[in-house]
Amino acid sequence: MRRLLLPCAMSLLLYAITFGLLLDRPLSLGVPQAQIEAKLLRGAAIEGRKLVIIAGSSGPYSHRCETIEALLTLPCVNAGIAVGFSLDYLFARWQPLLHPGDVVYLPLEEAQYTRGRLANQLGPDAAIMARHDRATLAALPPARWIAAVFVFDLRAAVMSVIETALVAAGFHDPREEATGATNAWGDHIDHTAARGTANRGILAALTPHHATPAGIAGGDGQRIVSGFIDWARAHEVTVLGAPPIGFQDSPVPAETLAAIRAVYDRPGAGFLSLPNDGRYARSAFFDTPEHLHEAGQIAHSRLVATQLYCGARIGAAPIMSQRC
Repeated sequence: MRRLLLPCAMSLLLYAITFGLLLDRPLSLGVPQAQIEAKLLRGAAIEGRKLVIIAGSSGPYSHRCETIEALLTLPCVNAGIAVGFSLDYLFARWQPLLHPGDVVYLPLEEAQYTRGRLANQLGPDAAIMARHDRATLAALPPARWIAAVFVFDLRAAVMSVIETALVAAGFHDPREEATGATNAWGDHIDHTAARGTANRGILAALTPHHATPAGIAGGDGQRIVSGFIDWARAHEVTVLGAPPIGFQDSPVPAETLAAIRAVYDRPGAGFLSLPNDGRYARSAFFDTPEHLHEAGQIAHSRLVATQLYCGARIGAAPIMSQRC
């Protein structure tokens, strides 16, 4: 038995040292990690009330805090990152920076509600926490600890060596030139319609998938959002849901939208109704059904700001304490 257990223990120790201390993914994980940290720094620097947008990539691509902040005269941080990052990780990072009176706007993608427990536990945030952010990992449930420890595989090892070598050799990441950059508010910028010309054929051929009401109600993402709303209410933070961004010719089924709205039908939360339900012509998108191009992003952000200013309420209380 000793001859069996000792090699197993040694292999686990070698695995932990290799992935926990030595190997890293500076391109595939380092870039979003740096974006998350920059957004958190902006949030921490804001004194007084603020608006924080948390979503998948539709957050930074389809919403522009720079525009919303100017219209509402309310500091805004675009904390959206990508659907692959679990919402419990993002909420855990932002909770220490949220204070009474803050508003958290959640224009989540359908897939973020329906995402399963294993997908949430084994996303890129698990690898980031295991390597760089063990304080946040410790604050999450034990199941997340186990998932983070064993999220790595042979492909991760190979890619770590390749990415580290590329960075050491002075590799120039071409993503900004191809898809745009990130501004001080956390918004994605420079993803113009002209830059997206090559994507028009792909966008025209796409058939979006819509979640079912049962998928929304039973999703691990829905459970995480509901738990966050309860936390927010206890800390006097307002949470607002919203319709997902998407193609005008592929609306979210009424039953699915009702299921999303029901997630926010609880004390301390609300749902921001939009005149167009977040639907736009395919020509308004950059490269996916969740990414408006820059002009569309600005137009949508003006619409969101107008609705926040004029009509958003929690019960009888206006969110912005303003009238049009």
